[in-house]
Amino acid sequence: MGRICTGALAAAIVCWASLGHAADTAKTPIGKKVENFSLPDVHGKSCSLDDYKKDKVVVLAFLGTECPLAKSYAPRLRDLAAEFEKQGVAFIGIDANQQDSLTEIGAFARTSEVKFPMLKDNNNQVADLVGAVRTPEVFVLDRDRVVRYWGRIDDQYGLSTGSGYAKPKLSERNLADALTEVLAGKPVSHPVVKADGCFIGRVSKVDPHGDVTYTKHVARIMQDRCVECHRKGEIAPFSLTSFDEVVGWAETIREVTSEGRMPPWFANPEHGHFSNDARLSKDEKQLLNTWVDNGCPKGDAKDMPPAKHYVEGWQIGQPDQVFYMRDKPFTVPAEGVVDYQFYTVDPGWTEDKWIQATESRPGNRAVVHHIIVFVQPKEGGDVFARGGIGGYAPGTPPNISPPGTAIKVPANSRLVFQLHYTPNGTEQDDRSMIGVKFADPKTVKQAVRGALVGDMAFKIPPGDANYEVKAKHLFLKDTLLLNLTPHMHLRGKDFKYEAEYPDGTREVLLDVPNYDFNWQIRYMFTEPKLMPKGTRMYCTAHFNNSADNLANPDPKDTVTFGEQTWEEMMFGFYTSIDPKQDLTAGKLAGSELDKGEINGFAGEGTVTNADAAKEKN
Repeated sequence: MGRICTGALAAAIVCWASLGHAADTAKTPIGKKVENFSLPDVHGKSCSLDDYKKDKVVVLAFLGTECPLAKSYAPRLRDLAAEFEKQGVAFIGIDANQQDSLTEIGAFARTSEVKFPMLKDNNNQVADLVGAVRTPEVFVLDRDRVVRYWGRIDDQYGLSTGSGYAKPKLSERNLADALTEVLAGKPVSHPVVKADGCFIGRVSKVDPHGDVTYTKHVARIMQDRCVECHRKGEIAPFSLTSFDEVVGWAETIREVTSEGRMPPWFANPEHGHFSNDARLSKDEKQLLNTWVDNGCPKGDAKDMPPAKHYVEGWQIGQPDQVFYMRDKPFTVPAEGVVDYQFYTVDPGWTEDKWIQATESRPGNRAVVHHIIVFVQPKEGGDVFARGGIGGYAPGTPPNISPPGTAIKVPANSRLVFQLHYTPNGTEQDDRSMIGVKFADPKTVKQAVRGALVGDMAFKIPPGDANYEVKAKHLFLKDTLLLNLTPHMHLRGKDFKYEAEYPDGTREVLLDVPNYDFNWQIRYMFTEPKLMPKGTRMYCTAHFNNSADNLANPDPKDTVTFGEQTWEEMMFGFYTSIDPKQDLTAGKLAGSELDKGEINGFAGEGTVTNADAAKEKN
């Protein structure tokens, strides 16, 4: 239960994609006594550490209202507080972010159903006192208010793979174990455990100075590179549309942009040219770093760039038809891991359809990791074999075919929604959808084909940190590649596409040296890439099934192919057109084959669709 805080004199004084750690362990607060402090709670009342003199142990939990990891862990902290309350343990939540108001902190506590006090640490007084760096981060104080444990809550959730991971089950209850040991009067076995999290949005100790300002430089970078996602109603967990918002996340912005984790783009720049390359330039990174170093000066309001208008609603324009995954929402629990959900929808297409564009839209972006909408023919069969008409994931734009091209869907096909949900700390509902725009069949010159190269027969040994899986594909006709999309799960480490041309030369088409499951990026060629007839495409992937991979569900498992995230996939998806095809002329000009291609799966030589099997026979 929460307690009423009384007044006392004060004494002593980013994020969602942050890879970081609690802090340099050489500066550990372990063994340091925390003097009394007072902070306001969400009702404005002063709450003091001395108010807890009767409690054997106090936990200081640093949280932030918009940090995804803090949201995930709020219910866990609530449950731990209830579990240890009768043993004399008190929990105090502290928000030291300058960008979080008391009203926002109160809303966070209510939606998370947190019963312990939530305090506002203005000017980072207590954060500086104990050495707090990130959210969520906890400090365990013994009866003498000496720090005995510092770091993470447990090992189930983390941000070490980019935008986060969630293991099916936790294996280390770090905070709970530390509390048990302190209550028993024993030394804490592991007093410091590195914590993932968002940087605390500290008030800068540097007086703002210099010529690089928010209004003249940083606001433009935010508009061009960040605000498309970081604005109200979009996928990002917080907005970056104003100075106050940006300055609160300044350290996290510097970290993730310097390390290349934001904006999300993982292709090796030495290979290929892609129209959706999201990387910041060196000059942009330098401007951001200089701005943070100089104390984040705001600048003159007259230097602000004009407001940028972003497309609201459907990015493809008003769809011709919209299909929901089902009639009622799916309820996503507050915590844990949710199995992939599958829903089959009959669109009522009694004739062949030519689809020019699709856009998959989450009903609730806060909990939808990805959507894939597959096509299942009337006769049934494996949906992977037929491919999909669209999907949604962080970093994936709507599926829009080039002018004069479209995707053909046979009559009486079904649509199969695959949805991956990620709980975010509070129970949520979702009812996702897909919007479809049709092309006039008379205007379609070329059919857009989706295909994949992959292996479904691998077995990744326990503990193997660099397990290799290969697959290959033979192009039986000239083919223009439009885009490439590598796909693995949480053990995915790297992925490479290579072409071996008929003359024996080889070329790397796409190299992703640091694969991140959280960002299902479709790498779109600036110009379609020709694969002449007889070209072989090789896909090579490596998996990290060791304990060093913090996102690994279980490094002791032998891992095989499967649809769920704790299983694995090795697919090199690609989209293509036939450069010789001219459907408007009623024929294929010079192309002898239009019935699919053979996709060789490593080790089995199997075929991925019925048409290809017929052609092979």
